[in-house]
Amino acid sequence: MNTILLHDEDFISDNRVTLTGRRLQHVLEVHRAQIGDSLRLGKLGGLMGEGRVCSLTSERLELEVQLDQRPPAALPITLLLALPRPKMLKRVLQAVTSLGVKQIYLINSYRVEKSFWGSPLLQAEKLQEQLLLGLEQACDTILPQVHLKQLFKPFVEDELPRIISGSRAYVAHPVAASNCPTGIRESISLAIGPEGGFIPYEVEKLQACGFTPISLGRRILRVETAVPVLLSRLSAEQIMGK
Repeated sequence: MNTILLHDEDFISDNRVTLTGRRLQHVLEVHRAQIGDSLRLGKLGGLMGEGRVCSLTSERLELEVQLDQRPPAALPITLLLALPRPKMLKRVLQAVTSLGVKQIYLINSYRVEKSFWGSPLLQAEKLQEQLLLGLEQACDTILPQVHLKQLFKPFVEDELPRIISGSRAYVAHPVAASNCPTGIRESISLAIGPEGGFIPYEVEKLQACGFTPISLGRRILRVETAVPVLLSRLSAEQIMGK
């Protein structure tokens, strides 16, 4: 937790907040803060800054806050990800949130197991838990939007052209002839398939929509590895804020 995220209900006045629960325990056990210490803060959906510890017990923390800094810029990449297994999805959501992705589409694919769509992790509050962990890690305050699209063909034909409009669209495909480009300073739409990749029919549908197949080379990576690698290669300078 590199940034403590504040919610509206934490504020007891315009510049004072009280914290309990998980965030308090983190301050006590990791920061080992004392009265007078400063902590990095951010209001969810708003500005970032610092908070000075005014009072601290095992049950309650009170901070005087000053929020006057903008969060880091969003990464201009729309991620379309074939729904992975729940444990992997947790790690991927945290990673892409940390990297600054703000639009995430979880889509269906022939190789996505139907049971994945019944996972409790896809409930809104469970998804938000993973996104918050990503924001805390990366010192960000703006939550990504996560869209669930369980029908592949209608989504690609009816919605995807509008979503990718004005962006350079790529689909990661292990046998693609073109290598993944690097350092793109434009809006990007990136589609990544499940373990084993999209089937040929799905790649063809994405190509018909405007996607270019790209590859990371001869090595076949797990989805949780491929996602941050692809994001980093496509837009390394933007991730680093340059």
